[in-house]
Amino acid sequence: MQSAAATAHPNIALIKYWGDRDPLLKIPANGSISMNLDGLNTTTRVIFNPVLREDHLILNGEELQGPGLVRVSRFLDHVRLLAGLGTFAEVISDNNFPTGAGMASSASAFAALSLAASKAAGLSLDERACSRLARRGSGSASRSVPGGYVEWYAGNNDDDSYAASFASPENWALVDCIAVVSGGHKSISSQQGHALAGSSPYQIVRVADAPRRLALCRQAILNRDFTALADIVEADSQMMHAVMMTSNPSLLYWEPATVRLIKQVPQWRAEGLQACFTVDAGPNVHIICPASQAQTINDLLKQQEGVLQVLCSGVGSKASLVE
Repeated sequence: MQSAAATAHPNIALIKYWGDRDPLLKIPANGSISMNLDGLNTTTRVIFNPVLREDHLILNGEELQGPGLVRVSRFLDHVRLLAGLGTFAEVISDNNFPTGAGMASSASAFAALSLAASKAAGLSLDERACSRLARRGSGSASRSVPGGYVEWYAGNNDDDSYAASFASPENWALVDCIAVVSGGHKSISSQQGHALAGSSPYQIVRVADAPRRLALCRQAILNRDFTALADIVEADSQMMHAVMMTSNPSLLYWEPATVRLIKQVPQWRAEGLQACFTVDAGPNVHIICPASQAQTINDLLKQQEGVLQVLCSGVGSKASLVE
């Protein structure tokens, strides 16, 4: 038997990825920027066992069949191809945060899986190669391989579409206070949503404008300019959801509490708090703020109608192997 385990953090996209130019290889329509979320993690062990007659997937203590297992098996097929390995595997994975609710669980899952599976298969991949591998499982997983503030270069093919850090966690002590308004699985997965992006007349405009938004966000982070960051992060989030709402069929992930928070956070900022919102493909709202104001934001969020839980995470490190 060959075994290895790895852990990875989910990430929150500050400039969003939505839509693929190559759905099979997960080559994105546009580049994106994110920060890893410390304290939230997926830990995954991969055991290649010659006794097995098929792959097995155990997620949060429950053995899965169906689409989830198929997706993991296809990913493992590529690892086996790279390693010249013909052995099936048992994959044991655990999240310490809600799964499938728009909190990038697939990002941390495939980042951890790419590192654990490649190591167990006897491959020695550098960070760029591991990011490229993770991308095949889930596009945003490419961003959970490097640490800190990360940019995913859209690229044109399998070789040049990967993510890399452009600022360390220590560069800026930001915190993501996640207002969980629903912990359940969303009815339309991100993978399904990406396929619909091109049906919106706004997607072509959003993609064309992406280089400008990327440059503004990157510069705001490097300069630790919160006003500039808030402006571009909120605008980018709303642009992505406008594409979702105008796709065919239309996607609306928001719940009433989502809308209340989208309206409330700019009001807090007008009153002097440094806070901005962003919403991934799900109903939960991420409020980005400096670490010095995280407790205040946390306390305010707990008072809001419809908020079930608040998870606050600083900037996380890269995916890593564990014993």
